[in-house]
Amino acid sequence: MSIALSTTLTDTDFDTAVQRTRDALADQGFGVLTEIDMQATLQAKLGEDMERYLILGACNPPLAHRAVGIMRTIGLLLPCNVVVREDPDRDGAIVVDAMNPDVMVQATGEPALGDVARDAGERLRAAITALGGTRDGFA
Repeated sequence: MSIALSTTLTDTDFDTAVQRTRDALADQGFGVLTEIDMQATLQAKLGEDMERYLILGACNPPLAHRAVGIMRTIGLLLPCNVVVREDPDRDGAIVVDAMNPDVMVQATGEPALGDVARDAGERLRAAITALGGTRDGFA
């Protein structure tokens, strides 16, 4: 099992990829609760340079509610992180990685989370598929 559901875009710029990702997530019922600019943070805190790398904390409230109802500590694995990043090895390529929700079930050993993970996985796969690109990490 891969920890990520991924696609690589070569037909767009970074800012457009971020907006397309937000739109695809919204179409699947996810809102973005948090945004972490890793490039800016590492530059400001460590003086380190890196490619553009944005972490979006995506949440589908009904799914989060179901998960927390099953296991209160599951909030430690929420929201579902989605990363939009420049590929440092391929000029012009933008990678979009979404957390594979099956990780929640595997990490917790709680089989009752399986239905929630399947639903979240279907929605995240649909969002990634809507972006186009070359997909990887789909099981």
